[in-house]
Amino acid sequence: MLAATKRISFGAAAVALAVGLAGCSGAQGAREGAAKGARAEKGAPGAQNAVRLIGDGSTAFTGAQPHLSTPQRLKPGQKPPQFVVFSWDGAGEDSQQLFSHFREVARKYNAKMTYFLSGVYLLPEEKAQQYDPPKHLPGQSDIGFNDTKGIKDTLREVRAAWSEGNEIGTHFNGHFCGNEGGVGTWSVDEWKSEINQAKSFVKGWKTNAGLQDEAPLPFDYDKELIGARTPCLEGQKNAMRAGRELGFRYDSSGIGNQVWPKKKEGLWDVPLQLVPVPGREFETLSMDYNFMYNQSGESSGEESQHTYWGNQMRDGLLQAFDRAYAGNRAPLIIGNHFESWNGGTYMRAVEETIKTVCPQKDVQCVTFRQLVDWLDAQDPATLEKLRGLGVGEAPKGGWAAYTAATSPMNSASPAASASPASPAASASPATAAES
Repeated sequence: MLAATKRISFGAAAVALAVGLAGCSGAQGAREGAAKGARAEKGAPGAQNAVRLIGDGSTAFTGAQPHLSTPQRLKPGQKPPQFVVFSWDGAGEDSQQLFSHFREVARKYNAKMTYFLSGVYLLPEEKAQQYDPPKHLPGQSDIGFNDTKGIKDTLREVRAAWSEGNEIGTHFNGHFCGNEGGVGTWSVDEWKSEINQAKSFVKGWKTNAGLQDEAPLPFDYDKELIGARTPCLEGQKNAMRAGRELGFRYDSSGIGNQVWPKKKEGLWDVPLQLVPVPGREFETLSMDYNFMYNQSGESSGEESQHTYWGNQMRDGLLQAFDRAYAGNRAPLIIGNHFESWNGGTYMRAVEETIKTVCPQKDVQCVTFRQLVDWLDAQDPATLEKLRGLGVGEAPKGGWAAYTAATSPMNSASPAASASPASPAASASPATAAES
């Protein structure tokens, strides 16, 4: 299973967080088998209306993704929604069953989430040689591969997640960090290879894992995949350049403050953000691992501290939410892993954050896809004004005056859709680890 094969890798190039700065085409028989599997799996997305199997039947076009609404352009004088994005790096279902658990949490609180799937989680160990990572030998991976049960369980969750309106992004494959062949050293062409391989593992799991009777994933991954987060937040620039050429629309590998996003390298740069650490004189990245690193380092700490540390993360995220909600309304970006670090206290913290923020008035807990769809639907002049507000800064004259018509475009009808703080030497090091 996944839990038995994965390994966390921490890059040598740690993210420094400043103290006080507020880290294969198949035969007809295979296609028939895939269709049969789709019909047989109770509740499988697209099971009753699969339109077109793709390749070996690992994926299928089943129509527009359900449970998504058309993004609306802000009207003059309108206050922006408060967007919150919960995202998961290296998403896979293992013995902890956290993927399925947080799907249930999301449904309960009307939230949508982004799951950054690691391609090698759909590649069985015995087929490891099919992965040819940049600057490494074929078959190498710092997070291992998977077994049949782990692949089946992850596929089940990915199918259901997409059918519920969630997004399936990518966390790429081998999770190589640091200076010795890590992702931060990869060229644009090497990133293209990594992205294309990640796609191939998602599009070819039936053949690779021999699971011909399993239902297909209900989407065309070449169209579904529009964004990513890099391992350890390294290599963003070249990854973005490669992603742009391959149809990506956003990246969430950066380090930023709680301000409105802008484009970089032709993509929406939607970084993780520096958020408060209650009781400490510095801020850290809005990710479970970074809170853990600043509390107990890379290993588990004293059990007596677990509850306090989880509360500290929860309260830090809630403080970050409050200052945006009452201030500039910048989207709050939160990253997590399906891990039980320090007794699972960070999973509790995330769940309590979801429970607290998602039901509030004007709050939309969305995927990155939904967020960038909304951004693309806005008048560029309005977005530029929003970017003029600092962290926690509300418009001095109120929202009605601040978002009043800035250009003739602002009166247009609602449109549908077709990125940091400086590190310091005195920083507390924290690497954004990925599961």
